[in-house]
Amino acid sequence: MIESLNRVEISRPALRHNMQLLRRMARKAGVMAMVKADGYGHGMLECARVFAGAGAAAFGVAEVVEGVTLRQAGISQPVFVLAGLLPELVPPLFDFDLTPVLVDDTLLPSLSREATRKGRSIDVHLKVDAGMGRQGCTLDQAPLVIRRIMDTPGVQLKGILAHFPMADDRDSPSTMEVLTGFTALVESLGDQLPDGLCLHIANSGGLLYFAGTRFDMVRPGISLYGCYPDGLTGRELAVGERLQPAMRFVSRVIQVKDVPAGSGLGYGHIYTTGRQTRLALLPVGYEDGYLRILSNRAEVLVHGCRAPVVGRISMNLTMVDVTDLQEVRPGDEVVLLGRQGAEEISCDEIAAWMGTINYEVLCLFGNLNRRVYMDD
Repeated sequence: MIESLNRVEISRPALRHNMQLLRRMARKAGVMAMVKADGYGHGMLECARVFAGAGAAAFGVAEVVEGVTLRQAGISQPVFVLAGLLPELVPPLFDFDLTPVLVDDTLLPSLSREATRKGRSIDVHLKVDAGMGRQGCTLDQAPLVIRRIMDTPGVQLKGILAHFPMADDRDSPSTMEVLTGFTALVESLGDQLPDGLCLHIANSGGLLYFAGTRFDMVRPGISLYGCYPDGLTGRELAVGERLQPAMRFVSRVIQVKDVPAGSGLGYGHIYTTGRQTRLALLPVGYEDGYLRILSNRAEVLVHGCRAPVVGRISMNLTMVDVTDLQEVRPGDEVVLLGRQGAEEISCDEIAAWMGTINYEVLCLFGNLNRRVYMDD
């Protein structure tokens, strides 16, 4: 089969290592592996299989369709749907044994009717907005919503959760403020809550950087894929065993050409050669997630050495200055993300060039390119 010259390589050993490391850090708490956004660009199903084999206690997705896909692929662990719930999506929650994360009480009538129709109850978790300012009922609203859930026939409250807005900032007081509000809510309700309620609040930043956030379950996302939530800072400050990046983005040289000094390159001629220059052309561009903002900013790896991207990145073509490299030929491997020899282009580096975060880089590259899974 003829395939694209661009590919994203996903390391199963790196995924496994990260899950095992985070499980040790979670101690007695279970790990809900976040596999939404097609596994942060790494492929939801393959990642779920690896994480399940490495001890994931549960999986987190954004929408019902993702949960259904996991079930149809044979994933048996609890699957939590953390966003995208509407009344018409209630039946598949029952049909595929998915756990909805409620953000208020509006879905309760639909859940109760379906529970009656199916002749069985459904477990739910409630999301509290303890400072994120996004989904969830407020701390003030939570007691009433909790009471309504507990009074709804066919609906069983099994957990309460919140989310940290700034856990990637180790110095921000926000995380401890959110934690304090969440803890105070739970303590204030005391015996009113069901026995064995599962409490969870820690994302990757909470798990990695803030003691006392583990509770009964943790919900790492970006760290499972080998990145730190605070980017390069996190990698530089990491002590002990480190997370391993699981993604590598690779292309190949399709043409090598020499151009004289003073040549304008590409659309808009935003780069002019200052010397006779040898260019390597790559069949990759913004269609593949290698965005125009990387023009004249990014570097790639050729023969284990860094080479600058020059000129404007096109839809399907990127130019690289390989003047200082030896014997670059069509067909040579070029690494846009990841390691080649002793050198590495990190996700955090690319994020800095793009003015964004490592999460977006992984989703762009991983979801727009052919994936190949590696076992070594």
